[in-house]
Amino acid sequence: MTKDVHLHRPDIEQMVNQITACGKISRADQQQFMSALLSQKSINQTEQELINRVFELLRRGRLRVVD
Repeated sequence: MTKDVHLHRPDIEQMVNQITACGKISRADQQQFMSALLSQKSINQTEQELINRVFELLRRGRLRVVD
C-alpha cells in the first residue's frame, strides 16, 4: 500500500533567512533551494532578489558552503 504524499512548495524567503542566519549553506540546503526555485514556472522579483542575496553573500565570503 503506497501513500500519496503532497509536498508544499518551500517558502523561499524562509529558506534564505535560515541560510543567512547561520552563515552557511550545506549541499542539502543548496539542493532544496534549487529544487524550490526550479519547481516554479516563473520567479518573481522578490524571489530574484533573494537569489541575488545568497549569491552576493557567497561572493563576499560571508556565506560558507559546507558538506
